[in-house]
Amino acid sequence: GGSAMAAVRDVEIDPEGTFKYILVRLQRPGGGEQRDIVRGTKTAEFHNHIFEKVNPEMEKLGYECKCLGGGKIEHNSKDKKIRVFGLSTGYGKADHSVTVEILKKEYTDYEITWSDDKK
Repeated sequence: GGSAMAAVRDVEIDPEGTFKYILVRLQRPGGGEQRDIVRGTKTAEFHNHIFEKVNPEMEKLGYECKCLGGGKIEHNSKDKKIRVFGLSTGYGKADHSVTVEILKKEYTDYEITWSDDKK
């Protein structure tokens, strides 16, 4: 039912700093419901480290995962600002505009911007 998908948070990112992120599409096998989630953390040296952590978690819940690309997130919790930029060498660039829309659902009172800048 919808409860398993509801249990998956749209956004899980570090509360502060600049770090790598990926945009992941979750889908029920054979089509059906799908949604995109954002995951990012400083502990990930490479984008695939994030995917390798997310993928098994989501498979347990019965989802197929596809990485739609990556980039970086700069999270300034003091000024309530998030900047999305950069790309993933392995996965290519995520559609940062999609990422921003997802972040806005979680960080409603933030100023959230994106660009194709590398830094």
